[in-house]
Amino acid sequence: MPEGHTIHRLALEYGGHFKGGPVQVTSPQGKFSDSAALLNRTELTRTEAHGKHLFLGFRDEEWIHIHLGLFGKVTFGGAPAPPPTDTVRLRVANDTSYVDLRGPTTCALITDTEKHAIHARLGPDPLRPPEDTDPGAAYRRISRSRTTIAALLMDQKVLAGVGNVYRAEVLFRHGIDPYRAGKDLTPAEWDAIWADLVELMHEGVRNNRIDTVRPEHTPEAMGRPPRVDDHGGEVYVYRRAHQPCHICGGEIRTADLAARNLFWCPNCQKP
Repeated sequence: MPEGHTIHRLALEYGGHFKGGPVQVTSPQGKFSDSAALLNRTELTRTEAHGKHLFLGFRDEEWIHIHLGLFGKVTFGGAPAPPPTDTVRLRVANDTSYVDLRGPTTCALITDTEKHAIHARLGPDPLRPPEDTDPGAAYRRISRSRTTIAALLMDQKVLAGVGNVYRAEVLFRHGIDPYRAGKDLTPAEWDAIWADLVELMHEGVRNNRIDTVRPEHTPEAMGRPPRVDDHGGEVYVYRRAHQPCHICGGEIRTADLAARNLFWCPNCQKP
């Protein structure tokens, strides 16, 4: 499932290609046809993201709510758009560009009130504007919980947008045992984690990839081969099970936690 930086980048791309003018809205697959007909030839006025939820705004109080889930894909292209396949749930197009959405968990036309309800059930998002987010709300939930900090960081009701990669990497960067209970995380540790997530995830939006290693641990600085992985990016522990830690040389561990693979270095992240 894409992490939050990908969804925020999609919001920027939708806006860059289509905002400010009338667009063609269709549903070749047919599952969004009625809503698409209501929006066709109207103006895309705004785009935004919260965590892993994407919102495309039309007119005053109409929004397309998109959640990609595990299988959703978005494909941009230039005009003229090719004939759509019957797997395209939503196509948005204008005279210069088109974008196809396939396989999302959610693609629904919602009202402003329904959109506010979605925001209300999500935790703060490190990528949203500071005036629109409250990291203290996340810490209040974390500090009352006996659940592991690794599980809490993935709980979208606690913190929106953080996925498996950022979870593993930010805990490593701050030397925090992923099995530590949330209630044992200090306010100073949380402040450092939040600030780090804000910086790392904004960099992810800019570069369209996740890089988490500090300058002194890049392949060039360490004289090591660059990471080769479908996800790209230089990381400390994510998907590096049984490989040596870049800092201590110990073996990176992996385990199942809350139905996701957890990665950590037992030496650098001591209990």
